[in-house]
Amino acid sequence: MTTLASSTDTLTRDALTVLQPGFTGTTAPDWLLRHLGEGLASVGLFSRNIATPDQVAALTAQLRAERDDVLVAIDEESGDVTRLEVHTGSSFPGNHALGAVDDVSLTHDVAFELGRRLAACGVNLNWAPSADVNSNPGNPVIGVRSFGADTDLVARHTAAYVTGLQAAGVAACTKHFPGHGDTAIDSHHALPRIDADLSVLDARELAPFRAAIAAGTRAVMSAHILVPALDPDRPATLSPRILQGLLREELGYDGLIVTDGMEMQAIAATYGIQRGSVLAIAAGADAICVGGGLSDDDTVRLLRDALVSAVRTGELPEERLADAAARVRALARWTASVAAAGSRTAAGPDGLAEVGLVAARRALTVTRTEAYAPVTDAPYIVALTPVANIAVGDETPWGVTAELSRLLPGTETGSFVGEDAGPVALSAAGTRRIVAVVRDEHRHPWMATALDTLLAARPDTIVVEMGVPQAPPRGALHIATHGAANVCGRAAAEVIAGQ
Repeated sequence: MTTLASSTDTLTRDALTVLQPGFTGTTAPDWLLRHLGEGLASVGLFSRNIATPDQVAALTAQLRAERDDVLVAIDEESGDVTRLEVHTGSSFPGNHALGAVDDVSLTHDVAFELGRRLAACGVNLNWAPSADVNSNPGNPVIGVRSFGADTDLVARHTAAYVTGLQAAGVAACTKHFPGHGDTAIDSHHALPRIDADLSVLDARELAPFRAAIAAGTRAVMSAHILVPALDPDRPATLSPRILQGLLREELGYDGLIVTDGMEMQAIAATYGIQRGSVLAIAAGADAICVGGGLSDDDTVRLLRDALVSAVRTGELPEERLADAAARVRALARWTASVAAAGSRTAAGPDGLAEVGLVAARRALTVTRTEAYAPVTDAPYIVALTPVANIAVGDETPWGVTAELSRLLPGTETGSFVGEDAGPVALSAAGTRRIVAVVRDEHRHPWMATALDTLLAARPDTIVVEMGVPQAPPRGALHIATHGAANVCGRAAAEVIAGQ
């Protein structure tokens, strides 16, 4: 017979097991280690936790000394969204660049090498890849995080990425189900809505997730989006129709379902984090990601207690919470078994150390006009800098400055924004050759106006587009990098400098 005390202990452990919290600092705080001993099974790493690969390895070893099968997750998409290389920019291009090359073997190799480096640091769950079809060019949060706007292309590269990452011993978490590509609002700020009908959703949004499931993705992340054709009342993260009915039953997915960050305003401002977490588990989610902006002992205890209370009041079936916890533990066992087998530090095929740069070079689209003349003297870089979305963050450097300064010593740069960016930049550049670096010109009218001004006055201006190249190419030389990773800037600088 089960005693009340042992039942309570089991319930509390299950409630802790389904949480994926973050924390502050580059070493694990005492409260986090204590919760790992009490049942917590997952920890999320963010840029605030990372200084060097050796430091991350020491941190994950500290976590595993408390719980040897702990899931250590990270939001490392590569490209614009990097945590492991947050202070330098990624050594790998992101999805949009890989989609531009459209070589699935290259995508597999990039994902494998990224996974190998994560595994070497002790990370075993990556909240990636994005399987979103970027069908809305104005999307403020997906953009270059997507492989592209073509469904079939996104599907085949999603599958290749999942396969490559998991071959390195790191579980993939394909996101953002059922698809965040056709949104005009960032779910970090508010609740987006997709009004496509069922036939469009089935043919466009769901195809990449079918491919990921077929490739064996170990986890899927839900999106905080309202899709009335699927559920008119609740966003996907909180919808039994979407998580249980569509993902589990219709698509046949049996792995871990992880929520997007519950502190995002799409949930926090509408349902609240505690209530939202209860509803998410009840709807079919197995793990609550809550670490991007909330990272303390109080948050973990509040969410744990909310789940326990919901079971006791009958709002959340105890069997559902137990099933969610069991799925978390099952993934933890898989990652531990892969690590024990040695796959996580396995060497890849020859030449993969530079695969990120190779991919970035191949991803370039270069358009020259008759007015183009090679750059022989140090130019002036005009960085037309938009506000970075929260997923990308503003800590990571981007552009071509570092590499172009190395190749053409004396190169100078300035960052400009707003309606007067063009005239101010012209004045700052003086007589030097201008390299204008932009990010999603098509989404920022002020940026397009600034380019108009620069090109009218200086037709020999070189333009480097480091976002989605939706606007027509212009400038004496136009380089579309399909992303703003460090290696994308390096590849563009090589072309500018004639190398």
